Amino acid sequence: QVQLVESGGGLVQAGESLRLSCAASENTFVLNMMGWYRQAPGKQRELVASISAGRVTNYADSVRGRFTISRANSRNEVLLQMSSLKPEDTAVYYCYANRGPGNDYWGQGTQVTVSS
Repeated sequence: QVQLVESGGGLVQAGESLRLSCAASENTFVLNMMGWYRQAPGKQRELVASISAGRVTNYADSVRGRFTISRANSRNEVLLQMSSLKPEDTAVYYCYANRGPGNDYWGQGTQVTVSS
């Protein structure tokens, strides 16, 4: 069982930046895919960004160019740097990790609120 703990959420104004961190209870070298999802009120959970063990990244169209995902394996962390935030980025952000088929893990979520 992999435990994921997010931090770094908060309330910011449009145009500002935030950095989310996700600390894993296991060495992230053993995790195939890590990423961030978000869920806004009344909407489905959606992928924001992901990064493979080989550091190949993927972004939702809505955040590409504004968000950057990275892995810090030495600290067992995955980071999401969010810039030029918009009110539509307001959501609960969840950290995700995969350790092979059927082994998906989720954090408890951290709230990001962007005011206009």
